[in-house]
Amino acid sequence: MPPLALELAARFTAAGHEIALVGGTVRDALLGRLQDDLDFATSARPEQTRSLVEGWAEAVWETGIAFGTIGAQRSGHRLEITTYRSEAYDPQSRKPAVEYGDTLVGDLRRRDFTVNAMAVTLPGSELVDPYGGLDDLAAGRLCTPATPQESFSDDPLRMMRAARFVAQLGFSVDPTVRAAIAEMAERLSIVSAERVQTELVKLVEGDHPVPALRLLVETGVGDVVLPELGRLRLEIDEHHRHKDVYEHTLTVLAQAMALETAPDGAIARPDFVLRFAALMHDVGKPRTRQLEPDGGVSFHHHEVVGAKMTRKRMQALRFSADVTTQVSDLVGLHLRFHGFGDGGWTDSAVRRFVRDAGPQLARLVALTRADVTTRNRRRAAMLQAQVDELEERIVALKAQEELDAIRPDLDGQQIMVLLGIPPGPTVGRAYRFLLDRRLDRGPVDAATAESELLAWWADQPESGAG
Repeated sequence: MPPLALELAARFTAAGHEIALVGGTVRDALLGRLQDDLDFATSARPEQTRSLVEGWAEAVWETGIAFGTIGAQRSGHRLEITTYRSEAYDPQSRKPAVEYGDTLVGDLRRRDFTVNAMAVTLPGSELVDPYGGLDDLAAGRLCTPATPQESFSDDPLRMMRAARFVAQLGFSVDPTVRAAIAEMAERLSIVSAERVQTELVKLVEGDHPVPALRLLVETGVGDVVLPELGRLRLEIDEHHRHKDVYEHTLTVLAQAMALETAPDGAIARPDFVLRFAALMHDVGKPRTRQLEPDGGVSFHHHEVVGAKMTRKRMQALRFSADVTTQVSDLVGLHLRFHGFGDGGWTDSAVRRFVRDAGPQLARLVALTRADVTTRNRRRAAMLQAQVDELEERIVALKAQEELDAIRPDLDGQQIMVLLGIPPGPTVGRAYRFLLDRRLDRGPVDAATAESELLAWWADQPESGAG
């Protein structure tokens, strides 16, 4: 028991209030993974809680006061202290209506799952477990204190939370809970995109996202929050065989997780951008699927279509513009490696690959590796060797030139002075010409660049030459 919790309990009991550690705090303590965030439930009303922690806590905030919660910080711990309550959703509302309760057991009954419906009373440290949460925790099983239908009707987001706990804790879902999720999945449509996004991020960043994503797809929740994933289950017939895109995608996600690294090469888990790009990299395939005359199947330009679909979905889920751009760019670039063919990585090809990837270079290489799921060991080894070759070429060229910031040998001002032209589209065209030359043959001295630019200019109609 953190000493701070006992200090807090002494203040509340002296004022005649009950207080207990609850929910995820108790669950995580029993799992041996207690963090610095502590959740409490109390009989005190929010205004009383605020007066009891002011002066004792180093900081107090009222962000959640409308839901009965006062936040505080002390000695490196973040505390959330919530009045006993019950809450329910109106069938057409996205926000819960909060009513305060009078008992700890009543408060626990309104919680999402039995493993989160346990409490430790303070200061006596007695475990309160009216709904069998300890047994479910030992079994790694998600059940609800009330009926699943009642629980999910009160707060539909709990269906997403079930999948999130599968991802984070590796738990299974009780069959009655799973059936209720399938029955009530459409109810998630009343929940705000921001709340869905929060749960989705936590799910994707979990240690076990693949079984959690399967749960979403198989219960129909995925059709509401991420329909592109379920649509990857393309029909496969005996005449037009192709890889199972859905299973391939889940494999790519798992393989990408094993390749997460920080810029210094250290393990950097979880990398949401890389993981979500792996999840979305082939979402354009259903829209671009074509049957070829030879009986094969093609998905021409699915990366372009997929990038647009990814951006649209992430915008709908209210992701930030920055994260949305990073993920959608990776989806759009995920086939760029294969565009260079099997002829070996020339300096020009490496420069263009690095330029196209930009700040996403490390992630793009990781995604490229993860995208190799063929069961043909010889082909898999060949593809991985080609990626190895690419990385070796990048390292070699970086030692020769500033590959991360490739620029033409002349800047815009130098172009305008040399050609005697004002700012405008022609300067941009000249700049792109020099950039292409730089990518093709590497850096040259200023005199060579000027000579090349003048030769190019002589062929342009606006130069007046000839």
